[in-house]
Amino acid sequence: MATAYGPDTRDHQRYGSGSGDLPPAKHFFPAALRAPFEARTWREFGYLMLSLPISAVLFSFAIAMTSLGIGLLITFLGIPVLAAGLAMCRGFGAMERTRARSLLNLDVADPAPVRGQKSGLMSWVGAVLKSGVSWRHLLYALLHFPWAVFAFSVSLTLWAYGWSALTYPLWHWVFPVYAGVDGIQLYGDRGHRVYLDSPFELAVTSAVGLFLVVITPWIIRGLTSVDRVMVLGLLSPSRLATRVSELESDRGVVVDTAAADLRRIERDLHDGAQARLVALAMDLGLAKEKLTKDPEAAAAARMVDEAHGEVKVALQELRDLARGIHPAVLTDRGLDAALSAIASRCTVPVKVDVDLESRPAQAIEGIAYFTVSELLQNVSKHAHATRASVDVWRASNRLMLQVTDNGRGGADVAGGSGLAGLTERLDAVDGILVVDSPAGGPTKVTAELPWRG
Repeated sequence: MATAYGPDTRDHQRYGSGSGDLPPAKHFFPAALRAPFEARTWREFGYLMLSLPISAVLFSFAIAMTSLGIGLLITFLGIPVLAAGLAMCRGFGAMERTRARSLLNLDVADPAPVRGQKSGLMSWVGAVLKSGVSWRHLLYALLHFPWAVFAFSVSLTLWAYGWSALTYPLWHWVFPVYAGVDGIQLYGDRGHRVYLDSPFELAVTSAVGLFLVVITPWIIRGLTSVDRVMVLGLLSPSRLATRVSELESDRGVVVDTAAADLRRIERDLHDGAQARLVALAMDLGLAKEKLTKDPEAAAAARMVDEAHGEVKVALQELRDLARGIHPAVLTDRGLDAALSAIASRCTVPVKVDVDLESRPAQAIEGIAYFTVSELLQNVSKHAHATRASVDVWRASNRLMLQVTDNGRGGADVAGGSGLAGLTERLDAVDGILVVDSPAGGPTKVTAELPWRG
């Protein structure tokens, strides 16, 4: 018996000595001997133990709801029943992703929720049935159960036999005291029985148990690797959805970069060319005063006066340009002060109400500012209104803007006006512009932007 297990033990020792994950200076024992006592091993073993009862419930539910839904397809009830079954599978999938995060340290993103194109039950049912994610969750429920049975049986058997055999010298006395036999029966027939009861046999049994205890964690890791593949492949968002998310993130970076460039240009104009023109205007003003005191220099005074006027016009144009690129008040004081400033320049009284506890991303803040500015310009030029209001608030992870006036109405996004340009600008950051402007008024324009704080 000893020679039968000797080669395996030596093979195991060679494997253990060469598989240490960390330098020997940090750990006295090699990785193979540490593995049975590591937290990772116990978490993964617990994952496999929980997989069987959970997958049994999920498999039974999936089979029952799918069979019932398919059986009722001859009636109208089969479609909503099948959709309900898929939705429940998605709910189980959320639980499985949470279990994988906590026990397998597998960070799996949640798929996008199912949303119908229109409000209503049937729109939601259609969206669930057309969602590939829903069917992959159903496939997971069907495939995971047989694998969970296999993984549960293998891991529990190796774990139980390994620790039982390793500790056999400590509890073999139970057999002669309570069972009336010499030990574990290794072989038996009508005339002959072999028990593990001698010191040598106890030592060999314990060695075999040690071997099983040492290799079981690595087998468990192999089994949970299959679970990782199934969770990633069937319960995670599709590659297309992941790519869309990456592109949205990249687009947000581009928008932020563009906004930063606009602020840099505004700052350079304000601190560079505009400052020099201001100094030039002051010098021209002083020269004009001195020339007016000398009657012989009247022609030169007129030329200086014209140059002074041109500098003032250039300064005003630069101020307007800088304000149009990115207003300094928006950077310094936020939306409340910036919107109040543009409201004061409107031709009708405007009430501004900004209810924000914090500031959104600078790019989003800039788009919100220019959206309200454009809408108030429309009120001044086209609405024939006597009053207007601007409301800004946060709803969950969205920034909401609403501009209302009591003008003549009739605003239309499809008319090729500035509203079409606003719609395109908001679409670039997943924003929405909704115009409610019946003929005769009032007009209510609501904009929705991602918060991205």
